[in-house]
Amino acid sequence: VLVGHSFGGAIATEFTVAHPERVERLILIATAGEFQLNPLYRLLLRFPKRVLSTLGPFIQKWLSAPPHVMHSWYHNNLSKWNGWSLFRSIDVPTMIIHGHQDRVFAKPLFEEVTRVIPKAEEINVGASGHLVMLERREAVNRAIQRFLDATPSTWRDVSRSDMPTSRDALVNKRNWLSYYDEGVPYTIAVPRVPLHYLIRTAANRFPHHTCILFEGKRISYRRMAHEINRFSRALRSLDVDKGDRVMLLLPNLPQMVIGFFGTLEAGAVAVFSLPTTDAETLTNQIRDTGTKVILTLDQFTPIIQKVMDNLNKFESSPLEHVIVSRTSDYVSLTKNTGLRSSLKRTDHFPFTSLGSNVHEYRQILANEKRSAIEIDVSSEDPAVIQFTGGTTAAPKGVMLSHHSLLANALQTRHWMPQAVEGKERFLCVIPFSHSYGLTTGLNVPVALGATLILKSKFEDEDILKTIKKYHPTIFPGVPNMYMTIKDFPGVRKYGIESIKACISGSAPLPVEVQEAFEKLTRGRLVEGYGLTEAGPVTHANPLEGLRKVGCIGIPLPSTESRVVDLIDGQQEVKTGQIGELAVRGPQVMLEYWNNPAETKKILSQDGWLLTGDVAQMDAEGYFRIIARKADMWYPDRPDDPAFPRDVEEVLFEVPQIKEVAVVGIANQPIAFVIAHKDRPKTEALTAYCKRRLPPKLVPRIIIFVDDFPRTFIGKVIRRELARRYEQHKKDSVDIDLKDGTLRQI
Repeated sequence: VLVGHSFGGAIATEFTVAHPERVERLILIATAGEFQLNPLYRLLLRFPKRVLSTLGPFIQKWLSAPPHVMHSWYHNNLSKWNGWSLFRSIDVPTMIIHGHQDRVFAKPLFEEVTRVIPKAEEINVGASGHLVMLERREAVNRAIQRFLDATPSTWRDVSRSDMPTSRDALVNKRNWLSYYDEGVPYTIAVPRVPLHYLIRTAANRFPHHTCILFEGKRISYRRMAHEINRFSRALRSLDVDKGDRVMLLLPNLPQMVIGFFGTLEAGAVAVFSLPTTDAETLTNQIRDTGTKVILTLDQFTPIIQKVMDNLNKFESSPLEHVIVSRTSDYVSLTKNTGLRSSLKRTDHFPFTSLGSNVHEYRQILANEKRSAIEIDVSSEDPAVIQFTGGTTAAPKGVMLSHHSLLANALQTRHWMPQAVEGKERFLCVIPFSHSYGLTTGLNVPVALGATLILKSKFEDEDILKTIKKYHPTIFPGVPNMYMTIKDFPGVRKYGIESIKACISGSAPLPVEVQEAFEKLTRGRLVEGYGLTEAGPVTHANPLEGLRKVGCIGIPLPSTESRVVDLIDGQQEVKTGQIGELAVRGPQVMLEYWNNPAETKKILSQDGWLLTGDVAQMDAEGYFRIIARKADMWYPDRPDDPAFPRDVEEVLFEVPQIKEVAVVGIANQPIAFVIAHKDRPKTEALTAYCKRRLPPKLVPRIIIFVDDFPRTFIGKVIRRELARRYEQHKKDSVDIDLKDGTLRQI
């Protein structure tokens, strides 16, 4: 089998014609019948070699070899080759692969190839250029696989000795694969390249396409690549070496995208901390991770001052430099005032007073070249340290590799087979500092060459105005966001029907919210699941196929999932039984940062990750989350747990209840309730629960609250609710678990 790309296809063609007995199949990728370059390339290659050598630094990015080499090769070989007569004499099965955005040669020169070769079949893989086999790797691989398997015995024949891992065998092992949407691959191949190659590839393919839309400012992929290169060079000038940690303390701004990919390009590890993090926690995170540099916003300098004061109390501090950007760095002056007022931190503290190790973002970038630097970064090197949400336990630093994050970006991208490369617009309001936002809001759209509509904060009317102006097509979010949008007065006038796909994460998606939002947008809103330790996405409901209410869906491509015994964490339970959800796949973390003991508890040597979530799998391979394992309580005996969901689903049936969270304390259920304006009486709730629940699950206390303590993306922090209950217990004589009554507080 011969495979040739571009002029390599000419060489393969020559060999096939000269030695037909030695060639069984021929594959030509982006090969033309004659290599007449487009006018720009021809103009460049007409210059003398000495001129091309002078222009080399400026035009190298357009060429695949040094300009003087290209000059000789084009005039002595490329321009003289004509393969039309050779093509007509090819007598072996041949496949032609190309995209529809090839700008190197005139379209007819490669589109005609299929019609000239007698036994040729054509595969157009869509939005890709001359490097189609790199830009649409999975599509090209699938095409080649189908072409090579086109024999009387197909892949469906599982008895073939040369196909021990056939598709049917895989489906028998993972029954959920039968429910994949058309076009979603069962497995994916993850390129062994560092994650920042995503932005490089997008900049090569879509240089003039808008990468960032931020408060009216448009930034192309080419300019983003240049800014990223400058930032990576700036880090190196600050003595940041491979493996050093750089903390990004920013909301969703262009500086966050530049800082993230620039950190990776410099060979460093990006440490994410939420903009709402307090000074004490930040101090601990910096010391724990050994953070060398922080990139932050001028409005956050008061807390940076507190952090630096805290660090000065210790004998040594890892923090050597602070880079401070301004809200005005990538936004017009008229938009700047409104943006600053929407961010919570204040900027009454001049960052220049922090010391000589504080640098202004624009100034350090201005001194650097825009060309990329080449650091030897392996795909298995750590790329990110992200802290867990801390909803049930103290946050831990999750270390994810370049390979893990790239895999999860490609897995999630392939879950949306109808997404068109270079055409989509993502509404990016989930913070990139959260693992869910990093993958679905940043890495996936960059992999697609999409436009990222950045929002630093979720404010309902502002989001709707943004939707009306920029027409996003894909909107990753959390249930609270979709709930708020669907309930907004006059929502239809904002044109939200442009949204065609949404994946909801971080919390269960109520079916009422799903149905109402889909009716408004006519798009698809499906529930997914993930955790920071897995990149984070592991499961999702199909966008077009079977969706099940209350289910997180089925595992993504190349992801295995099972339910194991709650006690030993190893033995797989029978279908339909409750146990702990375990996952395995290329997106799983390396380890917890500096915490081998906790790593060993949840990550087995053969790659299985215990998620800490109690789940069920049905006969069709769909998974349902029951509760966090840490949220269980045992009202009767150790082998018979109760779960918050058992009680919450019943309370959700009461129309006056807006949200509810149940916490097990001293093996008794305590309910925290957010009610609508017509708040129900506790006696009525008591009676309803007694009718619908066994006595052991009837809440002993109901506490009405205005809101729940939440993480930055809206998850309820149940351990904080438990702490508040203990405080209520101290402050109020009305609470008494022993008498089994409910009190209203």
